[in-house]
Amino acid sequence: MKATEPDNRPVITMRGVTVGSLAAPGAVVAQAVNWTVAAGEFWAVAGLHGAGKSDFLLLTAGLMAPLAGEYEFLGEPMPIFAEERLPHRLKLGLVFEDARLFNTLTVAENVALPLRYHRGPADVAARVADLLAALELTPFADTHPGQLGRNWQRRAALARALALGPEVLCLDNPLAGLDPRQRRWWLEWLVSLADGHGLNGGRPLTLVVSADGLRAWRGVARRFALLEGRQFTVLGDWAGVEQSGHALVRELRGTREPEFDPRGGI
Repeated sequence: MKATEPDNRPVITMRGVTVGSLAAPGAVVAQAVNWTVAAGEFWAVAGLHGAGKSDFLLLTAGLMAPLAGEYEFLGEPMPIFAEERLPHRLKLGLVFEDARLFNTLTVAENVALPLRYHRGPADVAARVADLLAALELTPFADTHPGQLGRNWQRRAALARALALGPEVLCLDNPLAGLDPRQRRWWLEWLVSLADGHGLNGGRPLTLVVSADGLRAWRGVARRFALLEGRQFTVLGDWAGVEQSGHALVRELRGTREPEFDPRGGI
């Protein structure tokens, strides 16, 4: 399975961006970030625990503003909070590592939330059914998230993020805490989304994931970056990862994780 080549249209552009911390206002997790993501690209941003990967994705997803610099999403300044520009903002989805589902709602109700807010009622039931079926969540439709394991909660969060058919999807550490079989499912699914899954209208999806390691993403992500010591470093493709002399890059590309071949599995 070969991912569709990107069309080189910039969807994310950061110029001199300083990334703050949502939990610690005023703290800086990255500075002087210059980064461009083209449509259809698949990026993995790696770093150690506590490096600020989650805050970086929150900013990328438009949930907080840069402390300095400029960030444009599809040619418009981010973050986008103005009501009249909401349709533009909804072209970007986010999957949290801890899913962030509402435990008072069922899985189906969680997935339906963005549709109920932003689509007509006639669109909700069929779209939710399609999402649940594709992500193997149908048996859990009437289950509350707190009764499910991490993998299924995260799948439900993915279904919710895909509900409105985004152009860009950010996922915070999607492989964290999963067993090898679950990890394989996620890697295969993300490759299918990058290629243009029918669930997203057959359009190749631009993907940005954060990761604790690099090895698992070889053959899956196309572009790689490192977040460490408040510095955001673009590594390029996997050849750039292999050629990097950075000590942490060498550690993160270590052989402890199985490699994934999108054409033949792990």
